[in-house]
Amino acid sequence: MEQDKKPLRIAVIGAGIVGAATAWELIKDGHAVTQIEPSEPGGPQAASYGNGAWISPASIVPMSMPGLWRKVPGYLLDPNGPLVLRWAALPSLAPWLLRFLMAGWTARKVERTAHLLASILRDGPQRHAILAEEIGRPDYIRQTGLLYAYRDRNAFAEEALAWRLRRENGLRWRELDSEELRRREPDLSPAYRFGVFVEDGAHCTDPGAYVAAIVRAACARGAVLHRALANGFVLKSGRLRAVTTDHGRIDCDRAVICAGIYSRALARAAGDRVLLASERGYHGVIASPRAGPRLPIMPSDGRMANTPTAAGLRLSGQVELAHVDAEPDWARVDILVQHALKTYPGLGPREGLAIERWMGHRPSTPDGRPVIGPSATSPDIFHAFGHGHIGLASGPITGRIIADLISGRAAPVDLTPFAISRFG
Repeated sequence: MEQDKKPLRIAVIGAGIVGAATAWELIKDGHAVTQIEPSEPGGPQAASYGNGAWISPASIVPMSMPGLWRKVPGYLLDPNGPLVLRWAALPSLAPWLLRFLMAGWTARKVERTAHLLASILRDGPQRHAILAEEIGRPDYIRQTGLLYAYRDRNAFAEEALAWRLRRENGLRWRELDSEELRRREPDLSPAYRFGVFVEDGAHCTDPGAYVAAIVRAACARGAVLHRALANGFVLKSGRLRAVTTDHGRIDCDRAVICAGIYSRALARAAGDRVLLASERGYHGVIASPRAGPRLPIMPSDGRMANTPTAAGLRLSGQVELAHVDAEPDWARVDILVQHALKTYPGLGPREGLAIERWMGHRPSTPDGRPVIGPSATSPDIFHAFGHGHIGLASGPITGRIIADLISGRAAPVDLTPFAISRFG
């Protein structure tokens, strides 16, 4: 922050990876930061705890792609498929689903989305490495690359549009034949005979602990962690005076909404409208696996991330569209585990595996772009949510963008396509 400007009192609502990174950047700029979070930072209640742990510049391909509408009925009728809809949620999800399908209706639309996502993802691994170093925990980030495994070249060719989008946005990769794939990953099933290695990719060895460490580091530099549930704002003549919580009000000059799936209600309280749905994701962690990948792997036929972590082999994936408070369907974890048993035959029988199960909420916009930037109704409230499948990878740059805006600097990327005003 420029030396002649007075530090601002800033309330950061949420302590997931986006909220933690935002608070850290604001503290570095010299502001007085209060982080509002009702639960333990990095705890299992947060999407940041249970994500696939990938930090991938390749994650620019939106979920909605041309022709998806033809596949949706088949997905929804397949109980073992990668996409599940709880039918009770259909009426409330209909506006989101319609806009989701339209977002990927043409190649031109997804080309634009990929270009926009590349602007906040291309240097994600490097930003995380810097952040982890700054908080004294470089061990949490491993820049070992990421591997996509295919049955054969024909399976790879079926994803030609996705890889074209990546290439056009600067991603480089190395193609691996069956022999090279076996050499790198000896435990991988021989059914996979072709691979794509993204050398610039990275992963986090313990996402929950990493987030908690960022919050602790911010507190060590003066931030205050306030354990409460934010529920609204006090505005006077259009200017922010305080954030209200279930434990009283917190006076502040600026507020940042980065509360994941719960950001929609807070945005509404600020006077903004947004379409936000939970793409409920699941993971299973196999403790002390007898076999598994050396590198993070995504088997193309499973649409899931298989990642070595401190706790064991994390199997992450599935998209379940349902009400936020609906009970978990633990059969989704069983699907992940059964696929892993086929992917790594040496894992052994299912009965002998110790598995930790988790379900969480990816806060997703229908157009695949997060909401980053000022409120459309108040100059003192900022949005930083809706990152969907890319929250971990884009956490540091989102924090830097918000800090730049609050400190009076230009953002490093054009924020117009990420503005909440696009929801009218």
